[in-house]
Amino acid sequence: MMDVNPTEKILFKKFQNHWMMEKTDRKNAQIFSRINHASSRNVQSTDQPVLFFNASARLTRTSLNAAFAWLTANSLQNSGIPVTFFVCMSGLKPCLLAAQRDNLSAELPCNQCMRLSKKMYQGLNTVPLTFLPDNNLSNEVEGLDLEALESFVYQNVPLGELTLPSLRWIMRRHHLAGVRNAVQLHRRFICSAWSIYRQAQNWISANNPRAIVVFNGLQYPEAVVKWLGKQLNIPTFTHEIGLMPFTAIFTEGEATACPIELPADFEMTPERNARLDTYLSNRMQGKFTTAGIQFWPQMESLTPEFWNLARTFRQIVPVFTNVIFDTSQKHANVVFSDMFHWLDEVKTLIAQHSDTLFVIRAHPDEIRPGKESLETVTDWVVRNRVNLLPNVLYVGPDQYFSSYELIQNAKFVLVYNSTIGLEAAIMGAAVISGGRSRYTQVPITYFPQSVEEFHQLVQKMLVEDDWHVPPEFQQTARKFLYYQFFHTALSFGEFIQPDPIWNGYVALKSFSNDDLNSSRNTNLKIIEEGIRDQKPFVIPHE
Repeated sequence: MMDVNPTEKILFKKFQNHWMMEKTDRKNAQIFSRINHASSRNVQSTDQPVLFFNASARLTRTSLNAAFAWLTANSLQNSGIPVTFFVCMSGLKPCLLAAQRDNLSAELPCNQCMRLSKKMYQGLNTVPLTFLPDNNLSNEVEGLDLEALESFVYQNVPLGELTLPSLRWIMRRHHLAGVRNAVQLHRRFICSAWSIYRQAQNWISANNPRAIVVFNGLQYPEAVVKWLGKQLNIPTFTHEIGLMPFTAIFTEGEATACPIELPADFEMTPERNARLDTYLSNRMQGKFTTAGIQFWPQMESLTPEFWNLARTFRQIVPVFTNVIFDTSQKHANVVFSDMFHWLDEVKTLIAQHSDTLFVIRAHPDEIRPGKESLETVTDWVVRNRVNLLPNVLYVGPDQYFSSYELIQNAKFVLVYNSTIGLEAAIMGAAVISGGRSRYTQVPITYFPQSVEEFHQLVQKMLVEDDWHVPPEFQQTARKFLYYQFFHTALSFGEFIQPDPIWNGYVALKSFSNDDLNSSRNTNLKIIEEGIRDQKPFVIPHE
């Protein structure tokens, strides 16, 4: 059998992938058109519409969040509730997803993006968003530095604050001083946000929507519309990807904070415990995805070399970090100014306790392809020479050894705000949170309310020989995680499946418009009642 040239293999794979993407996109477009026209026959144009906006959810192909919004909108129309989509028509200057932070003059893929918008929304009511320049605003921001831009307010709209999370996200950093193009990009974001505000304000004033639904709520295009909706007392909701596959969370709060109210009467039954244990068993082997991405290609046990090192210390304390530009950080930074401020405090404690092995674990998402962090825990470790301390083991984001095995052998666990803190509590570990998270408002972890309290508690737990965790911490953690997985995560799995080529993107399954009727689907009914009647976006518990 003749060997195939490696170059030919690569070319064939590229051709195959392109063909599969074209096939997926053609099928999606056919379903978009068929469903849009069918659902639109069920609405009266005189009724108050629900406004949708998700320009930050995708560019040229169908992402999870773009699918969530489209499916929800058509389901609402089947119930007689008209919808309108704000659709970007080269209206973002610059575009959050397509702008190149190192080349702000690079051409944007507007034509490809608008081509998908035409296919996705054909047959639905849409409002084109273009860019409306404001020379007065441009002149006002031109001379401002980064600090002034962050607090900039224009005609009572906090444009600096509304655009800052997007600036950090696109720069892949939290600290922006001295970063090339940061000032210029922030000025452009502010001008673009103001353009969106003006158009949204005009449309809302003329059409009086019954509700507004936006993706994420922190990225600047949607953040502006969300802020305006809240100011006008219009029910305004955000959505994001849930922890379970093909699930979304909807909330009138901040979807990026994943707010969860655990009912006082919610209890774990044998069936619920079994279901949770099955999921946790897979998760602790790395068999899970988040936003369609599998972070753990394999999960490795702790090595003999690790145990030889650990035996030379009195105790082990893992330190789990997060991604510094992640949108959850805006909600986490209430005690410490940011995660690195927290790590600086941890470093002080490390220096005071040479009998303790501190294992600092970088988050694997720091090196996600296409979203690699540019302000990393590795940088902090090297800059502060933490890797040279004899009682520190640093584990980089590309090292896939088991965090769960580490927790099982820990004196206690330090986390900032990641899910591993909740999982550690389920395993019975004592956990101290440095940042606010969705689970710190219930008795699951210790969450000191000041830097001084944090230092004192960690100091106390390091010195004492034994630390007994209140039993309700573990019990509440199990309830909380179960409720998050199986009650707040609303599944769209009946309608979507993984894109065959792009991780985190979707192909539509074959379904009829009637399948989107809320009378046929519990999750769509919950979303409809949440948007229409402001009911909780949760699956009721018995």
